[in-house]
Amino acid sequence: MNTKDYAFVRTKLVNKEEIAFLDVREEDPHAQEHPLFAANFPLSRIEIDAYSKLPRRDVPIMTLDDGEGDAQLAASKLMALGYADVSVFAGGVKEWKRSGGEVFRDVNVPSKSFGELVESKVHTPSLSAQEVKQLIDSKADVVVVDVRRFDEYQTMSIPTGMSVPGAELVLRLPEIAPNPKTKVIVNCAGRTRSIIGTQSLINAGIPNEVHALRNGTIGWKLADQVLDHGQSRKFSDVSPATAKEALNKSRKVADRAHVKRASKSDLEEWQTQSHRTTYFFDTRTPEEYEAGHLPGFRSVPGGQLVQETEMYAPVRGARIVLVDPSGVRANMPASWLAQMAWDVYVLDGIENGDLTEKGTPALTLPPLPKTQEVDAQTLQKWLSESNGVVVDLSTHKNYSKGHIPGSWFALRSLLKDALAKLPKAERYVLTSSPAELAIFTAPEFADLTQTPVYVLAGGNSAWLDAGYAMQSDPLNLASPTIDRYQRPYEGTNATQASMQAYLDWEFGLVEQLGKDGTHHFWVLDPH
Repeated sequence: MNTKDYAFVRTKLVNKEEIAFLDVREEDPHAQEHPLFAANFPLSRIEIDAYSKLPRRDVPIMTLDDGEGDAQLAASKLMALGYADVSVFAGGVKEWKRSGGEVFRDVNVPSKSFGELVESKVHTPSLSAQEVKQLIDSKADVVVVDVRRFDEYQTMSIPTGMSVPGAELVLRLPEIAPNPKTKVIVNCAGRTRSIIGTQSLINAGIPNEVHALRNGTIGWKLADQVLDHGQSRKFSDVSPATAKEALNKSRKVADRAHVKRASKSDLEEWQTQSHRTTYFFDTRTPEEYEAGHLPGFRSVPGGQLVQETEMYAPVRGARIVLVDPSGVRANMPASWLAQMAWDVYVLDGIENGDLTEKGTPALTLPPLPKTQEVDAQTLQKWLSESNGVVVDLSTHKNYSKGHIPGSWFALRSLLKDALAKLPKAERYVLTSSPAELAIFTAPEFADLTQTPVYVLAGGNSAWLDAGYAMQSDPLNLASPTIDRYQRPYEGTNATQASMQAYLDWEFGLVEQLGKDGTHHFWVLDPH
C-alpha cells in the first residue's frame, strides 16, 4: 500500500492542487480531532459516496484514520472501485500532530473557521439575545430571519422568526422587509450561518440595518429565554422586479469576489473532462430542483453548501460550478466560496427550458455484489416465527426514527464487534436506508459468521411499502452510535456547559487558522 506524509499533503494544499484528503473514520471520532481539510468520508459508505463525491478516477486520494486500520481498508476499497492514485496517510492523526500539523474539533470546520475569520476582519454587526428579545417584546419594527435548513428551524426557532435559508436572503428580504427602516436580525443555531447571512445582506447593499443574533439559538438558550418549536413561517415568491434588482446586487458582489462565469459550452466540455475534478451544484430549494433541473447537477441549497462545503466537495482544489436560473442563489454562495479559495464559476444563460430532468437522480453506484435476498412478506413470516434477527445498517439517526420491530442497529465499520452482541439466530437479515448499503455489507457480514445471511430486497423502504409498521423503541444497539457527532447546537437537550464550550471553541478558530496556514482564505471588503 502506498503511503504519503505530512509534507506531501501540505504541499498539495499550499499549492492549491487537487487532493482528496479523506478521514475514513465514523463522524464522531472524526469530530474529536482532524486536520482542517480532512473531509469525513466514512469507510461504511465508500461505495455509496465515492462516484458522486470523487468524480475523477485519478485524483490523488489520501486516506486517514488514527491507527484503527480503517485507512488501509478504505484505500483497498477505493482501488477496487477504479481509483488509480490512492495512498494511506502514514501514522494517522497522531503522525499529523507529530509533524507539526494543526488539528481541529467538530464538523464543517473549514466553513466555521472561515465564518469566524469574516467576523474578525469586517466586524459583522451583531446583537445579543437580550437585545433582540427587547426589540421583539417592545413591538419594534424588526424581522427575524432564520437561515438554517427548514427542519432545523422547525426544531427550535426565535419567537417571530421566519425560515429564509441563507442563499435565499438577498432574493427574498426586499419583500419581507420592504421598509428600509425595518431592522433585520439574522439567526442560525450558533454563529457561522448568521455571520455569513448578515454579511451577505451588507455586501449586497441592502438598505436595512442588519445584525446577526450573536451566538444564535445557543445564545438565546444561554440567556434563559424561551424558544419556539414546530413553527412553519417561510418566505414566499417575489415579483420579477424584485428578482431583477436582487440579481443585479448579487452579480456585483460575485464580481467583486472574482467569481468566474461559465456558459453552456463550458458545461459540455467540463462534464466530459477527465483531468480535472468538477462539482456541479444546483443551489435553489430542493423543491425547485425536483420540479426541473439541469442533467448532471446535484441539489445543494447554497447556504448549506457554504456551511458544509467539504461534505459535498471533498476534493480540495476542485472546480465548483453553481447554477440558479434566477442567478441570485448561485452568485451569493459563489462569492463566499471564492473567498474560501475555491475555483468557483456561476453558470449563466440558463432558462427554464434547459431544466429537463425531474425528481432526484439515482445514486451512481458500482456493481452490486450477489446476495441472498428475502422479500418483506417472507421476512414478516420469519419474524412472527421468531427465527431470524434483523440487522439495520442505516445511520443511527434514521434507525432511531423508525426501524423494523426488533431489529438491531449495527455499524458496517464495526461488524466483528457487533456480531458478538447480536442474539444467536437461525438467520440474519440485513436492511438499510439506502437499501444498497446492506447489499455492499452482506459479503463482509457473511465472512464473519456461519449463520446464513440474507438481505431485505428494497431495504426499509420495501418494508414500509408492503404496509408493515416501523417502531422507534426499543433501541437495540449492537454498535456504539459513533456515526454521528452530537452537535451542541442541534437538538433541544444540549447542556449549558456543552453549548458554552462550543462557543468558546468557535472563538478560538481564527487563531487555529493562523497556525494551520494552508487555507488561502480572504475576506471581501464590504465597502
